[in-house]
Amino acid sequence: MARALWLVLDSLGVGGAPDAAAYGDVGADTFGHVAQACAEAARGPLRLPNLAALGLAHAHALATGGWARGFEHLPDPDGLWGCMVERASGKDTPSGHWESAGVTLHEPFGLFEAAENSFPDALLAVLIEQAGLPGVLGNCHASGTEIIAKLGQEHIASGKPIVYTSADSVFQIAAHETHFGLERLYALCKLARTLLAPYNIGRVIARPFTGTSPADFRRTGNRHDYALPPPRPTLLEAVCQAGGAVHAVGKISDIFAARGVTHVRLASGHDALFDATFEALAAAGDGDLIATNFVDFDSVYGHRRDALGYGAALEHFDARLAQLRAALRPGDLLVLSADHGCDPSWPGSDHTRECVPLLACGPGLAPRALGRRASFADLGQGIATHLGLPPLAEGRCFLTD
Repeated sequence: MARALWLVLDSLGVGGAPDAAAYGDVGADTFGHVAQACAEAARGPLRLPNLAALGLAHAHALATGGWARGFEHLPDPDGLWGCMVERASGKDTPSGHWESAGVTLHEPFGLFEAAENSFPDALLAVLIEQAGLPGVLGNCHASGTEIIAKLGQEHIASGKPIVYTSADSVFQIAAHETHFGLERLYALCKLARTLLAPYNIGRVIARPFTGTSPADFRRTGNRHDYALPPPRPTLLEAVCQAGGAVHAVGKISDIFAARGVTHVRLASGHDALFDATFEALAAAGDGDLIATNFVDFDSVYGHRRDALGYGAALEHFDARLAQLRAALRPGDLLVLSADHGCDPSWPGSDHTRECVPLLACGPGLAPRALGRRASFADLGQGIATHLGLPPLAEGRCFLTD
């Protein structure tokens, strides 16, 4: 029985992107700087026995030329390990996932680059008119938690949603679940998705929150991403075309605009995402793909520049990873990767252009070094080969090459 599991540790870059200078990210190193921060704190060095056994620290050393703090003397990994270089333009979530699934974005998404008054007046005017809004707040580059703390009470009092963006290709709308309404927020985001067609913006993101004041405003697990569809068929669609099923856990379905998705399992928080992954694994049959995005690494720790929190989340993930490896059956392939970096030591709060790890294992799969892969698409090609699919249009199979 051939099945595949693809786990995306959202934002776990390992430094060393050859084109980092073009993005102002020379020296960015998410894993390395998280490891350094933990080693220098009272809590002590990162403890990641399972990720280290798969080769995470070795992949980081390959990408950067140096060992992360606390990982200097390790035995050879028991999995397949390497790092991957992104070919797509940008450092977005969709482009990283799409390339990993065999579709490289050669033309970058559009951006709203102005830090203040970020969105065109004409766009906002139509959005306000068609949605029947009293206006909008924000209209700037911002951290989501910070802008909610700053404008949340005015939003509740005025009924004006908060709109903001970042260095990524996003149009984000924050609104209170009760005072504005969750379904109303979703409808507003769908309208924005339509109006943004001329701007080629990768995602419109609904950012619902609850609470009564900055002291207790909290974003909820009801986030929803409205992404552009991939420009060509991906690994997910290839699985379905061959008669297999794709079990999309977390925000995977949103990222691929539901293209090639058979079953959706929504969950919020890494434990819930792991639980949903185990449920999908129990239900998956021959030829199926399970894909899970662990978003908290990015949204809760990377963007908020919380290196110690990032490290603690990695340790918790590591413990559950051992359970997942134990649940693998003969014929299963487990692949771990990331979609970009989000270095918590880096200025600002945006993603960072980095290499990402490529780690794999499965019953009977002999460990070896995979080297520095020239494209994220090598991941998708490897999964396609494992599942007996026709070759994808892009990528070199990491299992055979």
